[in-house]
Amino acid sequence: MKEQQHLPTGKVERAGRFVTTGLKVGTNYIKHYTRKLMDPSVSKEQLHHDNAEDIYDTLSHLKGSALKVAQMLSMDRGMLPKAYSDKFAMSQYSAPPLSGPLVVNTFIKTLGQPPSQLFDKFELKASNAASIGQVHKAEKNGKPLAVKIQYPGVASSVKSDLRIVKPFAVRIVGMNEVDMDKYFEEIESKLLEETDYQLELRRSRELSARCAHIPNLVFPEYYPEWSSDRIITMDWLHGKHLKEFLATDPSQEVRNKIGQALWDFYQFQVHHLRTVHADPHPGNFLLREDGTVGIFDFGCVKEIPEDFYVNYFHLTDKDILADEARRREIYAQLEMIHPSDTEKDIVFFSGLFQEMIRMLTLPFTVAHFDFGDEAYFNEIYAYMDYLYNLKEVRESKVARGSRHSLYINRTYFGLYSLLSDLKAQVNTSRERIDELGKQEWDSDLR
Repeated sequence: MKEQQHLPTGKVERAGRFVTTGLKVGTNYIKHYTRKLMDPSVSKEQLHHDNAEDIYDTLSHLKGSALKVAQMLSMDRGMLPKAYSDKFAMSQYSAPPLSGPLVVNTFIKTLGQPPSQLFDKFELKASNAASIGQVHKAEKNGKPLAVKIQYPGVASSVKSDLRIVKPFAVRIVGMNEVDMDKYFEEIESKLLEETDYQLELRRSRELSARCAHIPNLVFPEYYPEWSSDRIITMDWLHGKHLKEFLATDPSQEVRNKIGQALWDFYQFQVHHLRTVHADPHPGNFLLREDGTVGIFDFGCVKEIPEDFYVNYFHLTDKDILADEARRREIYAQLEMIHPSDTEKDIVFFSGLFQEMIRMLTLPFTVAHFDFGDEAYFNEIYAYMDYLYNLKEVRESKVARGSRHSLYINRTYFGLYSLLSDLKAQVNTSRERIDELGKQEWDSDLR
């Protein structure tokens, strides 16, 4: 992939790129409606393809929070037209990398020396590049290292980028702006944290240590002495990303081991730490033929408030959900229904939520679950399509769901997607979750 020699960092220059892209998108709409006048059977597929190409081209060169939003949207299979999700998914693995001189300049500015003086070997060509930063391979004292470098201007452009990208998101997703306002505040706070590499370094070391007892997980060691506010140095982990790994046709036993490790990793964090790695896209995991999983990139971490946690997981309790009054109370606590709702609204939305919860919490209600069950996921996607097309949902004047639910739902959706692609059969019992907590306690005592 061609290296990027210049990264727009100024607000005016970045806004100008968006304006240019907006004009291209407008032209694509004109072309589409002109075609449709001549042939009423013309679908929106070509329009979506053209818009996805133009928008992704802009976002991949601007990088930062704008590209991160595209990455987040690509993970929700039911939210975007396929042309967008396919194109935006590229941000999980490969965006145009920055050129060597820009990389060296980052080292000199933040660590006072070029990488050639800090490491025995340093590859100026990036191994991969994503939304917030890119990774280079290095070596020190015979040990292979991964060096993550943040793109210049990313931290200072978060707020302005989100203001500019929001109209695109509203138009693509079809969500009311009131919903976007509520959730964009949460997105902004997380993106600002992701640009704080000192915070990420601390969280990476803490969460890796707390999860070290979970079977079949591998975490890198981190090196503060070769890290800065825009650089993180860690061990180089071997393995394959999900798509490459599945192409090797791994056995069901290996798929199950990896699936169990991922399930355990997330359940332990959510239920015992109340802090979770909230960026479960495939680019953050390296899968191995022996059934182990390399995990890195703790840039996006969600701390879960206790009251939200209690109410959220009440939704997995069949006895509680059978009590209509209690169920309504929980829906209100989670902001799924609102004080301004009429009784008709409450009945309508409660019914929708109850069916959605029934499907999404099914793995929590059984001791073992087969995530390779295509019928289960087809049912979920069909129901999401049904919800998306309901007039009452599209025209709702209020955002339904706590801001905390945004990243927790995203975490579980990403986890389910990984397990579905693996077709993993997993022990999902509460007993296993409790045992993981006990094992950490025992390891602390030793």
